[in-house]
Amino acid sequence: MSKILIVEDDEKLRNELEIFLNNNGYEACCLEKFENPIEDILKENADLVLLDINLPNSDGEYICKEIRKLSNVPIIMVTSRDNEIDELLSLNNGADQYVTKPYNSRILLAKVSGLLKRAQNMEAYQNRINYNGLTLDISKSIIEKENEKIELTKNELKIFHFLLLNKDKIISRDELMDYLWESESFIDDNTLSVNMKRLRNKLEDLGMKDCIETKRGQGYILKWVLRNI
Repeated sequence: MSKILIVEDDEKLRNELEIFLNNNGYEACCLEKFENPIEDILKENADLVLLDINLPNSDGEYICKEIRKLSNVPIIMVTSRDNEIDELLSLNNGADQYVTKPYNSRILLAKVSGLLKRAQNMEAYQNRINYNGLTLDISKSIIEKENEKIELTKNELKIFHFLLLNKDKIISRDELMDYLWESESFIDDNTLSVNMKRLRNKLEDLGMKDCIETKRGQGYILKWVLRNI
């Protein structure tokens, strides 16, 4: 079930959107405090964000721009402004879609569904994946953050890529080894441990300590670890 985060200060509209999305097969949740919106949005690790332009003490356009620096999460701007300039500004700041209030429920659902499908298809094949300020460049087999780059071995690349595609989900050692075998990287249990240790060390060198957590008896999970914003 896809998770959708609603960032809207109008309580009535926020509650209506939450009920509407839940009733249509999504897991909807709401941001109700706006002191640290960028950090709070990233913490939710949603599959899609509905973001209002006008928020207390915050500008939705700025929030969208900053989120896009750290995440590829699909963003739909929801606003009462109905003009081409605001729509163009939102798209230039990284928004994927633009919906005006009062919204047409069928159109909103179609845009949500389309963006989620596109994101799922693109994530598996894109060459660059962003993760909390760190970028994995698959074509070059490197991870980079703030102009510092570290090269990954073939197995380290495949392990990290697989964890990224399944972030915040526990992946068993057997799943990882099956994935590596399918990729013609024939490794055993001991070799997986060695590669995992080396990958963790490289991530730590870029300030991403403990982002891969070992779940005893279950496997590994790539956590949504925030950098300082």
